[in-house]
Amino acid sequence: MSDDIALEYGPAYGVAEPVAKSLRRLTARNGGPLTYRGTNCYLLGEREITVIDPGPDDEDHISDLLAVAGAPVRRIVVSHGHADHAGAARRLSALTGAEVIGAAPDATRSFYRPDRVLADGEVVETEVGSLRTVATPGHTAGHLCYDLAGLDLLFSGDHVMAWSTSVVVPPDGSMADYMASLDRLAAIGAHIYLPGHGGPVVDGPFRVAELKRHREGREAAILRALDGKERTIEEIVAAVYIGLDPALAGAAALSVKAHADWLEDRGLVRTREGRLGRS
Repeated sequence: MSDDIALEYGPAYGVAEPVAKSLRRLTARNGGPLTYRGTNCYLLGEREITVIDPGPDDEDHISDLLAVAGAPVRRIVVSHGHADHAGAARRLSALTGAEVIGAAPDATRSFYRPDRVLADGEVVETEVGSLRTVATPGHTAGHLCYDLAGLDLLFSGDHVMAWSTSVVVPPDGSMADYMASLDRLAAIGAHIYLPGHGGPVVDGPFRVAELKRHREGREAAILRALDGKERTIEEIVAAVYIGLDPALAGAAALSVKAHADWLEDRGLVRTREGRLGRS
């Protein structure tokens, strides 16, 4: 199957680009610093459609989805409840009658209300094959990936992407969970990952190992920044993220907070009056 994957990534907005047999990708028009060219929505099947991550609640985008589907949309599968991935779920369901299934909703995101929450290991049958749910908390507490059984493909949502690292935002996100979920994906063995943003990850196990090294290096840099001194999160960002695009400063601060929480859980740092220091 991996030899038949289209690795090129435009994207061509409003067009369902073939990725593999009976599998297409529609990229939403919501590009930005945290979404790259936009959210990838995957359409599985030809006679009936399974949509993985319907994308943002945007009228033009939903019109694009309906126009390219080419067959009835039977189910909407969601990796996690962020608005750029799940925002369109309820409106697309209302227009098509499709069931919304997948990640558990977050209490703060009332727009995302699945008809059914998928458990780890649960299988969803599609025209293309069996989707096996893989619980991968970290980016969010309820994040799910989907392994397309026997086809060397894994839909990796925001957990593993080729173009960037995932943002981990406490308290819903957890760095400890994120790292453990990377280990879990490495054990699955799927080679090609289809992420929520950007082009395919052509060697999933290699990318997972690369992300682990990146996070371990980031943690080491945070600890070095705290040698002999206490710093605020913002001061750590300035010391560690050299040459950072200002548009990404907020995301960097959230990731540092996630690292700091995990370091504190292990007794390696402490927080005092809003400043972090070595324990």
